Amino acid sequence: MQDLLNQINSVVWGPYTLWLIGLTGLYLMVGLGFMPLRRIGYAVRQTWASIRQSDGEGDVTAFQSLMTALAATIGTGNVAGVAGAIGVGGPGAVFWMWLIALVGMATKYAESLLAVHHREVDELGEHVGGPMYVIRNGLGRGWGWLAVLFALFGTLAGFGIGNGVQAHELAKALNVSLGIPPLVTGVVFAAITFAVIIGGIERIGRVASAVVPFMAIVYVGGALTILLAHLGEIPAALALIIQDAFSAQAVAGGAIGVMIQKGIARGVFSNEAGLGTAPIAQAAAKPGDPVLQGSVAMLGTFIDTIIVCTMTALVIVISGAWLPMEGATAPQGVALTMAAFDWGLPGGAWLVTFGTVFFTATTILGWGYYSERCLEFLVGVKGIKPFRLVWVAVVVLGSVASFDLIWTVADILNGLMAIPNLISLLLLSSTVFQLTRQYKFER
Repeated sequence: MQDLLNQINSVVWGPYTLWLIGLTGLYLMVGLGFMPLRRIGYAVRQTWASIRQSDGEGDVTAFQSLMTALAATIGTGNVAGVAGAIGVGGPGAVFWMWLIALVGMATKYAESLLAVHHREVDELGEHVGGPMYVIRNGLGRGWGWLAVLFALFGTLAGFGIGNGVQAHELAKALNVSLGIPPLVTGVVFAAITFAVIIGGIERIGRVASAVVPFMAIVYVGGALTILLAHLGEIPAALALIIQDAFSAQAVAGGAIGVMIQKGIARGVFSNEAGLGTAPIAQAAAKPGDPVLQGSVAMLGTFIDTIIVCTMTALVIVISGAWLPMEGATAPQGVALTMAAFDWGLPGGAWLVTFGTVFFTATTILGWGYYSERCLEFLVGVKGIKPFRLVWVAVVVLGSVASFDLIWTVADILNGLMAIPNLISLLLLSSTVFQLTRQYKFER
């Protein structure tokens, strides 16, 4: 069964899907006249201004919606994903992560714009949206089956990749570092999760807006400390990344295909541009302006990959921890990141552990909201309370269970979410272009 699922997973996350995500982002970027790159400053100003904003139709501020999306996005992909890309594809894989992130900004902008433009108000008076509503309201009832598929994939994938697997990694990290029994971790964090998600998007947004900046500052601060201490080595590290991305040796040996695929795959896994998850949180934001909210949303991809992942990558490359030692192989995954941080900072491995704990914990909260909204689309608001109880129970179950099989299934479902979302983005791209052209950006 595991072998069969691995084969399916290799197709779902194979080159066709990855290139479709990349080319969709490129098409949107060109169609927008590279607006996402030109309006980063505008997005930053609007996000900062929204911290004190309370007016407009919506349930949370633009800042809180961005932090909720980042809570689900900034996670193991930033710590272990970057290391995995370098470990398999070499430093050149980071270049392709950058590339997919830059075009992914256009994707995140477009999918969030459409989510706000086609959002609804549910029976509880809350604003709901996302690809399922975009498909139904933007493409028409005849496309309802595609909306149902996205919502089904999103509901089921969340229990694995957004909850059980994260709880398992959280419990394992605390058990290894502090000796805390996994069950204790599961029960304690299940109680915390319940206390947060029972308050819905408003409470999740408040918690995310406090925790996400804190954890990002601590982790990036540690990386920045290492990089400042080795400031003179940064240009050489950047040059190595770019040179390795197009090295003659990689081209001649056929390794460049693996490098590109790993870079794109890890980039998408890290920032989720094209998967359709973040727009579910963005749809609840006020003031409810599609272009403004899309502009704020695209910052998530920039922060996640261009800033956080780049910091991790530079520390790994400069440390040399990715190079195989004589008589031994180089560490892989999170162990590689821990080795690199430990090289440059006393207690650096503890910092990575600390970051991993917070990253996985907030991912469970962010994905809880995503899956809840997907289930609500399928069965209505009556499914919300039972969902939250089951979600909390899976936190405990995930902390003590082995999730190898479920991880693969959830990974497949997570990848399948991208297909309905990308179809809607391509078919409704004219709406994205038109609303953007009509918008008057503040200088």
